[in-house]
Amino acid sequence: MEGKGQIKVGVYVDVQNIAMNGGFGMQYDVLREFACRNNGIAVRLNAYVAYDQEMARINPEYKKKQDRFHSSLRDFGYKVIAKTVRWFHDEQGNKFGKANADLDMAVDTLMQSERLDYVLMVTGDGDFIQVVRALQNKGCRVETLAFNNVSHALRNEADLFTSGYLIPGLLPIEYNYKNQDKKIVRGVCYSFHPENGHKGYGFMRFMKDISGGLWITDSRKRESPFDTAFFHSSQLPENIDISTLPNREQIFEFELKKGKEKGWQTDNIKSVYHY
Repeated sequence: MEGKGQIKVGVYVDVQNIAMNGGFGMQYDVLREFACRNNGIAVRLNAYVAYDQEMARINPEYKKKQDRFHSSLRDFGYKVIAKTVRWFHDEQGNKFGKANADLDMAVDTLMQSERLDYVLMVTGDGDFIQVVRALQNKGCRVETLAFNNVSHALRNEADLFTSGYLIPGLLPIEYNYKNQDKKIVRGVCYSFHPENGHKGYGFMRFMKDISGGLWITDSRKRESPFDTAFFHSSQLPENIDISTLPNREQIFEFELKKGKEKGWQTDNIKSVYHY
């Protein structure tokens, strides 16, 4: 039941696009939590999946895994819209499958937006640019979320783009399973101070929890969902050119450890992705 003042939320997930572009293993319960972070209530949660009927017929293990995945989505409150994979042959005779859910997702989003205040489109596909624009013209706030291979035009059209890598718990960090006593996060370098041209120091910003106010990037403010950690250029991977820092397009993964003074310091910095 909708409460007074609650934001009506719609989440539309292009599952195949996300899974094939860095988001395999995404936690759909965390996604729902993120979408509803601003006192939102989930009115629509749609997950568009590809289903290979031919494979399901000859491979019981495939069918079992797909059925289990679809059931878990429903457990989290998502409606599963399964698109059958259709098989074709190219000019060279090579067989390839296609299950394009773009049209269904676009139509559903536009039709259902009448009862929504906020739409989160989970895809990196630039074909949705016109859909984003149409939703905005109808009065909806539209945000996008994706991992790899994200259309720059789609990012720019949305009211906000959030890298899925930066949301705590959305894409589990394998390192955590082996090092339970260490805190591993992902973030971006938002401040860098060069010294002598070949070295320097800076600060990483990371999301400490899922809450509203993503625009409050100043971690000194109590209501900010962000925190920061100090690093020295000598800790960076060799392929990182410090002349490009700060750079919010570069995603890093790093350990957090308490500094000698108040605040966090980084350790074992890794490069994750560059947009």
